[in-house]
Amino acid sequence: MEQDKRNLIFLALLGAALFFFANGSLAITDPVESNYTQTAKEMLLSGDWVSPRIFGNFWYDKPAFFYWELIAAFKVFGFTDFAARFFPAVFGVLGLLLTYMFARRLYDAKTALLSGVLLATSVGYWVVSKSVITDATLFLFFNAVLVFFYLAYTGTNKNLYYFCYLFAGLAVLTKGPIGLLLPGLIVTIFIVLRRDFAEIPRMKPLGFVIFLAVVALWYVPMYLLHGSDFLNTFLGVHNYLRATVSEHPMWDVWWYYSVLFFLIFFPWGFVTLPPAIYKIVRDRRLPRLDTTEQFLLIWALTINIFYQMMATKYTTYTIPSLLPIAILSARFLRDKATLVRRMFFGEIAFLVIATLFVLAPNITAKNYSGKEVAALLVENVRDGDLVLSYGDYKVSQAYYSNLDIYKVDSKKSIEDNRPDGKSWNSKNVWPYWAEEEIPDDRTVYMVVGKKRDELFKKSFREADWEQVGVFDQCRVLRREGKSNK
Repeated sequence: MEQDKRNLIFLALLGAALFFFANGSLAITDPVESNYTQTAKEMLLSGDWVSPRIFGNFWYDKPAFFYWELIAAFKVFGFTDFAARFFPAVFGVLGLLLTYMFARRLYDAKTALLSGVLLATSVGYWVVSKSVITDATLFLFFNAVLVFFYLAYTGTNKNLYYFCYLFAGLAVLTKGPIGLLLPGLIVTIFIVLRRDFAEIPRMKPLGFVIFLAVVALWYVPMYLLHGSDFLNTFLGVHNYLRATVSEHPMWDVWWYYSVLFFLIFFPWGFVTLPPAIYKIVRDRRLPRLDTTEQFLLIWALTINIFYQMMATKYTTYTIPSLLPIAILSARFLRDKATLVRRMFFGEIAFLVIATLFVLAPNITAKNYSGKEVAALLVENVRDGDLVLSYGDYKVSQAYYSNLDIYKVDSKKSIEDNRPDGKSWNSKNVWPYWAEEEIPDDRTVYMVVGKKRDELFKKSFREADWEQVGVFDQCRVLRREGKSNK
């Protein structure tokens, strides 16, 4: 027990050091992080913690749990970068502790500690634990379902199955139906392959009452408040459409997650998977797996194959598979102490350097965040001025500046891209301003993206505009209103 306590403290401190380090200096990025922070900010300021909203529009992209985390952090720490990244880091640490405790029940303290170390220092897990996205929270809830399933399945305390339903409900509150469907698929495949159907009646079916009670905390009020609009957009667009129609067609390729594995599990994937494959090819036979190894392998493979079959692909979708992968890799590396030690210290140095010299200075400098543009606007914009965005709309500029910033487009384009509740247009919720209706009697600030700079010069008289700021991916122009001249 004393050894376990020391190991848990070590992993908690390691995770805290990696996941909290420099978070107050990491600006909110576009396009994903800024959507979450702007939504949580508007929910908090409106006093409505039920209905996610952005730019005054109800926003059915994700369930409310992660927004509640952000709201809680904002209430304690204010609208700061540290606050926004607080709970992802907390859940990142909790994920390490869950991994250790599960691996410890399966194997021994050495394997459990190594599992936590591999997970903590893998690039993918480090990224989601520092990012303002749902994935660190989902990692904990999603994997807790499977942890408690296996502990109940292999043990005598069948009441542990009740925790599966609890955490499945929390996963559905975090990400949507996938929080139940995918863990359920993994359990189903495992039971079918083992032909252990006698276990099904022992899996506490009444536990679904717990699941329903948890999800009802948000889904029932949302349906009562918003009815079919909520169901059609949340389930139809952000779940069904995401699975069947690629949001980013260029990444819908058969090898996506196979290649991505080496990035999200860097550097450990390079010293585990290739040697394992080589051993299988050399011996010309698959290794014999015990029940635990079968379950961990099914867990990891099902997640990756499932998301590979989905039309829309994101780099973080397969992050939950890192828990079983870390444990399997720890088993493979547990007798290679020298290699692990050298790679561990090298990876720590790499992550610290990446934070200090890549993330912190480049997020704003390369315009991955609109924080610096927002600061310029706040310094210059006066009451009555109009602020427009010509090009890629940066939600972070609105988040940091507290200004109304409108996306400029033609009337026809605005109408064609209006949210409809049944296509990807449903994500176009930022405020628009028709190009044909830009007033002459108001001072106008225009944030022009470099990709649309030439089009701007064709559509507007450059001589009418004064340049007030230049950034890596955009410039800020000002045109005085006629009444001010």
